[in-house]
Amino acid sequence: MYVHIPWCVVKCPYCDFNSHALTGDLPEQPYIDALLQDLELDLADVWGRTVHSVFIGGGTPSLFEARAIDQLLSGIGARVNLSPNAEITLEANPGTVEHDRFEAYRDAGVNRVSLGIQSLNDQHLTTLGRIHSADEAQHAIEAVKSAGFARINLDLMWGLPEQTVAMMESDLLGVLAHQTGHVSHYQLTIEPNTVFAAQPPALPDEDTVIAMGERAAALFEAHSHQPYEISAWALPGHEARHNLNYWRYGDYLGIGAGAHSKLTLAQDNRIIRRRRKLVPHSYLNAVQDQSFVAEASEVGESDRAFEFFLNRFRLAAPIAYDEFETRTGLSRHTIAPTLEKAASLGLVTLSGDTIARTSFGARYLNDLQQLFLESDPIKRTL
Repeated sequence: MYVHIPWCVVKCPYCDFNSHALTGDLPEQPYIDALLQDLELDLADVWGRTVHSVFIGGGTPSLFEARAIDQLLSGIGARVNLSPNAEITLEANPGTVEHDRFEAYRDAGVNRVSLGIQSLNDQHLTTLGRIHSADEAQHAIEAVKSAGFARINLDLMWGLPEQTVAMMESDLLGVLAHQTGHVSHYQLTIEPNTVFAAQPPALPDEDTVIAMGERAAALFEAHSHQPYEISAWALPGHEARHNLNYWRYGDYLGIGAGAHSKLTLAQDNRIIRRRRKLVPHSYLNAVQDQSFVAEASEVGESDRAFEFFLNRFRLAAPIAYDEFETRTGLSRHTIAPTLEKAASLGLVTLSGDTIARTSFGARYLNDLQQLFLESDPIKRTL
């Protein structure tokens, strides 16, 4: 389950998420009430199924008091079959959390924290529009560890304006020194409809970016972190179970403004997607008539191969053909021509019952995924 809390103190210039700068009072209680009413609309489709992870993202969920998070998680547990070993993650930003609140989040049921560090360089933090300093980031990491969290993710961006390889290395070594076990390492990209898209900063050239990526990989490996996902490195056992479900084309419920759901109705061989209303006040107003869902669609058979590989090729682990068939309801024979083309280009290797992404395929991931968008596996079988 994904729970979206859409408010931030300010909107970062690189961010294209559904986040909104907070004006006025934070509507904690009305929003929690809306989330739980929203959840009830999907219960019939997941009756008897177990929820194995909850990710509370945003926006900035750490703007909400621990009391509100406790009420949210209690409400979720009363409505769905929540696994007693569920991974429950809360996103937090160093500039919006009082450090003594982490213990209260833990007591509310949160057992994993994802901190949006982004950089440990004050110049870069200013460029990125972050409201915290490097020192505040360091203190926040230690505060989460002191609160007793054994599972912590640190978000770190690279390829920043005016960043050198040495600066990237300093950031990464500073984060790895905290030994949290998981780092999401994202290259900065300019997304449409952002401040950076309208006023693009000067980013490092391609040779510098390649050098950064190679140096980061060497540093991660020296610290025993494995690249289990295209932008995530972890010690064994510290992988994000919630994110693994996304990349394996698993099902998920999404509640909150702009949240997405993907549900497989196996008995009907249907995969359905739903999106909630984007704008927070529209979402809150939907309580009156339960009109939280803004868009619903069905994933046709001709789209499933692309959707599956769009997600699954982000993971380093080889793909079993049985996994593809179970997740999509398609036969492995429908993708054979496309896989043969990918193999001929050196993007994948095919061995027995598995498909493995090569290092070349990882570097040119978009091109690999594009092959399945260009194909129509259903027409091939006619």
